[in-house]
Amino acid sequence: MDKVKVNHKIEPFSLINQHSIDISSEDLIKHNYVILYFYPKDNTPG
Repeated sequence: MDKVKVNHKIEPFSLINQHSIDISSEDLIKHNYVILYFYPKDNTPG
């Protein structure tokens, strides 16, 4: 698996947030800074 580095470009994507609103990567880049945080599924080792 490749690691993502600072300033690494990502493929366009969209996800549904906790309020059932679709958020795209295009929406995120309208801000100066974006931090994407991923973590393993809850209650799993790792």
